[in-house]
Amino acid sequence: MEKTTHHFHSVSRRELLLAGGAALLLPQWAVAGAQREETLSDDVASVMRSSVDNVNPARLVFSSAHEGERWLAAMSARLSRYVPDERERRRLLTHIQYETVRAGLDTQMVLGLIEVESAFRQYAISGVGARGLMQVMPFWQRYIGRSSHNLFDIRTNLRYGCTILRYYRDRENGNMTRALARYNGSLGQNKYPNAVYGAWRNRWQWG
Repeated sequence: MEKTTHHFHSVSRRELLLAGGAALLLPQWAVAGAQREETLSDDVASVMRSSVDNVNPARLVFSSAHEGERWLAAMSARLSRYVPDERERRRLLTHIQYETVRAGLDTQMVLGLIEVESAFRQYAISGVGARGLMQVMPFWQRYIGRSSHNLFDIRTNLRYGCTILRYYRDRENGNMTRALARYNGSLGQNKYPNAVYGAWRNRWQWG
């Protein structure tokens, strides 16, 4: 049974500085929903924890190096509106593609989700405390991670976000619309899933 949490971790100035340096003195706030805190079975939590802890060097996962480079060049051009630096774009896209494939998710759809959640801002914080690119709620650290994990770190945030979205998709028997609504904390409403689908179709479709 789901339960909505009414207590969220506050984000101190010191914590923001530790997470990302002086650029975080004026953090950018994200306008997004939040996953609802719920009780996980021990088996589910264990599987999710293993996924979060499984850290390997990120790499593009394509049938050929040429196809991977073609995808990277195309996505980098599209991402330039959000991330000006080309080297950072390519690094970010490599992480996203690797983590989504590892989680069995559609990379292009997740690009749409990240656009809606944070506009690709690594240090985005929502009004209820969700953090980073995929707007992960800190309570997940208690269930599937560790208190030492930095949710503003790109790899960490993507591993959490993809693991959580995969969990919601499995829970909804493959119904991605309901999984996305759960991810946003708005199950029963289609506004958020439609926004993700819109970003996906308008800017991130591939192939």
